[in-house]
Amino acid sequence: MFVHGLATNGALWRNVIEQLAPISRCVAIDLPAHGGSQARKDASVSGMADAVAELCDGLGLGQVDLIGNDTGGAVGQIFAARHPERLRSLTLTNCDTEGNFPPPGFAPIVETARRGELAPVLVAIAGDPAQWPAGPLAVGYQDPAGVPEDVWRAYYTPAGGTLERALDFERILAALDPADLSAAQSGLAALTVPTLIVWGTADEAFGVKWAQELQALIPGARDVIEVDGGKLFFPEERPADLVPHLRRFWNR
Repeated sequence: MFVHGLATNGALWRNVIEQLAPISRCVAIDLPAHGGSQARKDASVSGMADAVAELCDGLGLGQVDLIGNDTGGAVGQIFAARHPERLRSLTLTNCDTEGNFPPPGFAPIVETARRGELAPVLVAIAGDPAQWPAGPLAVGYQDPAGVPEDVWRAYYTPAGGTLERALDFERILAALDPADLSAAQSGLAALTVPTLIVWGTADEAFGVKWAQELQALIPGARDVIEVDGGKLFFPEERPADLVPHLRRFWNR
């Protein structure tokens, strides 16, 4: 079960899934108000964790290997704390953590959303493909110019293709609350589910120290595997730096 973060969608995992599909059933969720999914009344990350649980129920899944990136890692942590029995394993790549949710550099965008001023900006970006390679998601890539235009479209259009969608996305950012992740800490501190942490070292928002704090918090966590020079979206951009670790981890 692959869980993406804010402003991307299940397409983030396409290159990883292409390599893993021959050995495992792979499901990449579009979180509420992302990709092809509709918004929910509860726009919080806790509500997103509920959406993951509901998808598992709807697909009749038992235990899953859950993999999270960016805000999807926060969603995965909340899901793990609430439903440890539903996990065979947990893998976290660069993502929000207690004490860094949302990261300080993202705070101005959150405040813009809370003032109700973000939606028109999203509509403008989504309507101008020339902006996409230099848009707000570009910071997550080593080589934004190498991202195909159809992938940019898959990300930006659901977030800002219409004012209604942009307002839904604005609600999600406005609802980001550190308390949601803080509430998961006791559950994570008791989590013995095997946990793999794979972390890009060049991510400005989620430095390696946050991976180390996750390792110290979660009893089931093994060593932190560092992806040299990897940025936030390294699972999309550099799948070969994640897939072999997942294969070995799952085989064990």
